[in-house]
Amino acid sequence: MSCIRFNTPAQRQAMREHAPVMLTPEEAAALHPSPPVTESKVRRLRLLAVHENPKIRESVASSYNTPDDVFVALASDPDDGVRACLARNEAAPCDVLRMLADDRSETVRGWVAVNYFVPEDVMGRLADDPSRTVRNLVKWKSQLADAG
Repeated sequence: MSCIRFNTPAQRQAMREHAPVMLTPEEAAALHPSPPVTESKVRRLRLLAVHENPKIRESVASSYNTPDDVFVALASDPDDGVRACLARNEAAPCDVLRMLADDRSETVRGWVAVNYFVPEDVMGRLADDPSRTVRNLVKWKSQLADAG
């Protein structure tokens, strides 16, 4: 038996007519709102921020609901992956991004460079970074801004 299926023109038309309507991201978000941020959730984030597993700490560094003081603590995390997640988080405070712009990891500095909310003074410092990769990311982001 063949697994190839041949649909008739009428079947193809029926499938087109009954195709689901595609929603924009905004419409989907409006239909499925995130639950409110509660004190319990913030307490959980604080507990997970000191978990021994760096992947769990990465999830806290990636959260938009992480408190600022936890962001500051995670900026000194020994794991490069945690700091990289923090560097790409658009909710990270500008002062934390300033700290991460001097990170020992080229990857972390690269994520700072492409973070949309990084302050202009940090971009200036990263434009002179010792890493060619980081400098190229700054240049690339600058070209995107010029094109837009």
